[in-house]
Amino acid sequence: MKSLDFKNTAWSLLATSVALSFIGLVSIYSTTQNKGGDFFLKQIIWLIIGLALFFIFSSIDYRFFKTHFAPVLFLYFIGIATLFIVYLFGVEIRATQRWADLGFIVIQPVEPLKIIFILILAKYFSQRHVEMYKLKHVIITGFYLLLPSVFIILQPDFGSFMILALIWFGIIVISGIKLKHFMILVLFAAFLAVFAWGFVLADYQKARISNFLNPQMDPYGAGYNSRQALIAIGSGGLWGNGIFQGTQSQLGFLPEAHTDFIYSAIVEELGAIVGVLILILYGFIFFKMLAIAKKAPDNFAKLLTIGIGMMFVLQVGLNVGMTLGIVPITGLTLPLVSYGGSSLLTVYIALGIINSIYKNSTESIAIGEKDKTEQDFAIVQ
Repeated sequence: MKSLDFKNTAWSLLATSVALSFIGLVSIYSTTQNKGGDFFLKQIIWLIIGLALFFIFSSIDYRFFKTHFAPVLFLYFIGIATLFIVYLFGVEIRATQRWADLGFIVIQPVEPLKIIFILILAKYFSQRHVEMYKLKHVIITGFYLLLPSVFIILQPDFGSFMILALIWFGIIVISGIKLKHFMILVLFAAFLAVFAWGFVLADYQKARISNFLNPQMDPYGAGYNSRQALIAIGSGGLWGNGIFQGTQSQLGFLPEAHTDFIYSAIVEELGAIVGVLILILYGFIFFKMLAIAKKAPDNFAKLLTIGIGMMFVLQVGLNVGMTLGIVPITGLTLPLVSYGGSSLLTVYIALGIINSIYKNSTESIAIGEKDKTEQDFAIVQ
């Protein structure tokens, strides 16, 4: 690990992320003022810790995770063990058991596991991308997905499972999977969807999907949350009703206004102008990630950046999509904006890793040649 330094930092990436976090702080303060507790203060503390983690991980050469892979695998299995413990003894909130209460802090283990999973996929495929014609590599990485997914589904947390599954699928496609293997995966996914509907999904999850397909089916039951989110967005208009003035969020009609449905709360109080601004800021972060991936000096860095980018855009898309009624409700938070330490710290760690890739992309060609030699050696093996 290098000493902390601020040279070659992607300041635009960091500034955009912090701007989103500040918008989130404003909304959290507004929507939780009458709920008691210290949501706003806790989020400020998480943000400060997140910024510290950003610079710490920026100072770690990303190649460390490729060269010293044993710690990554160790953390992967620790994450699975933690998911198992959460399944047995975790804190239950809103009929789901996703959190571990450590006494001084409540964490959601699946959040950091997302980064660990991406690191594993980037390491695996960066060394074997020329062998993607072999189905065994799809199957082996599928087991890396399967092990944590069992406990994630049991929580149940289908939103996080979808994020992991789509990241896995996306990196496989980018790595160069054969068309026939791609078709096999699509058919297998369709089979799993049918199986899940019949034997895995709870009644309320089925109701959410059915209500998504037919919004008028149960507007005061399974469709209530989606309906209130749309009402909040509509009532905000172009300029919003003002801080503390959102009727849906302030009077409790909008559920989870500071977490899952914070986007609706923001648009209700600050207007569609700020809602569009948020999407523009997210778009800038995503395209900045793509630019960093394009200039990344090796395949590991490219896949790592793309994987984090997919995690980011998928979670934003699913969260905003459910508030607009264009995807089923998944219970995912809005990155950088929603209340919650696990999600916020995970995103800033991910951004720190990407910043490390950005900083090291400008280093000497000798390092790039070293990486090329390592890749060639892996291929020979």
